[in-house]
Amino acid sequence: MTRATGGGVTEDGRSRPAARVVVADDQTVVREGIVMLLGLLPGIEVVGSAGDGEEALRLVAERAPDVVLMDLRMPRCDGVEATRRIRAEHPATQVVVLTTYADDDSLFPALQAGARGYLTKDADGDEIVRAVAHVMSGEAGLSPQIQRRLLERLTAPAPAPEAAPATPHELPDGLTAREAEVLALVADGLSNSEIADALHVSAATVKTHINNLFAKTGVRDRAQAVRYAYRHGIAKPPGTPGG
Repeated sequence: MTRATGGGVTEDGRSRPAARVVVADDQTVVREGIVMLLGLLPGIEVVGSAGDGEEALRLVAERAPDVVLMDLRMPRCDGVEATRRIRAEHPATQVVVLTTYADDDSLFPALQAGARGYLTKDADGDEIVRAVAHVMSGEAGLSPQIQRRLLERLTAPAPAPEAAPATPHELPDGLTAREAEVLALVADGLSNSEIADALHVSAATVKTHINNLFAKTGVRDRAQAVRYAYRHGIAKPPGTPGG
């Protein structure tokens, strides 16, 4: 599948060829929607679309795109591993992550794997065009939300040793540190939107974490989740000293 919209224009007024882009997303409706959107954007030419990381790698090898718009959660080969392999095997191709997830557990592994851009799926066409142009010129293509998240992470004071969060192996039922953090906020009575604001992530990301921790712990509703959090020391009941 190829859709061309012609080239773009540089800041000094010179024309440039259209960026050749591959879209990788395992959800057919989402993938086709992104391809359709890109077909309307200036300076973008879609040269292929993939339903998983393995297919994305094959298309990169065959079509040598300038940029891959990469989802993270995909079967066979996820977006982080696909990004790592693309950057190792095809260094001329840049990767811009386009995902629902903006939490640390998704963001930092993707950047460490070599992604030069990171957008969430609520990005508009202008943001996508800018991100593609930025990574092609050697800059980072990060949404304002992601830039803020990185800045907060870099400028946050180091926690005191006694306040350090539990490491994953200390948590019950295979919970991740972020899932335990979400569970503690659920126990504090916060809604999904309030948790999203507190953690600087999207409400969809919070819902995903809650679904995952419900599945791991076997709880069926928020009331059971609160009792689980109290029982395992992830949160303290009101009135508990230090709680």
